[in-house]
Amino acid sequence: MAVDPVTTAASNPWANAAATTKDADKAGLNYDSFLKLLIAQMKNQDPTDPMDASEQMSQLASFSQVEQTIQTNAHLRSMLQAEALTRAGDLVGKYVQSADDKVMGKVKEVEVYSDGVIVITENNDKVLLQAGVVISDNPIVKTTPGDNTGGSTDGSGDDTTS
Repeated sequence: MAVDPVTTAASNPWANAAATTKDADKAGLNYDSFLKLLIAQMKNQDPTDPMDASEQMSQLASFSQVEQTIQTNAHLRSMLQAEALTRAGDLVGKYVQSADDKVMGKVKEVEVYSDGVIVITENNDKVLLQAGVVISDNPIVKTTPGDNTGGSTDGSGDDTTS
């Protein structure tokens, strides 16, 4: 009997935070189907060669483990949702610079979606959190190449890249 693989979280920790429990629904149907099949098998077995009870229990235990694993995944998904909201709340009040250096500003709000997070600056500019986005506790000063007037030149700034 084939079992569908459990999907893994994407490299973006926000990505699957709001995923549905479709896997749990599928497992419930498969578990119910298994029980119906087991009952039909017991009703129609050869009386001269009955089914081995230990094999029956082994199959039932295997399906119980799959069901428990899917329930565990659902609980982990809800924990990811809570973490995503906490992390999003921590971004409010910090400074952000987009990966293309076109948008900078102080974060006034954060929108968490199933496929990512968007921060909104005080100027209502939106920045998708992705690789290359800079988050800082201090205001980010835009510098042009060759300009030594802004920012730290020794690399000791507070800035972090997402």
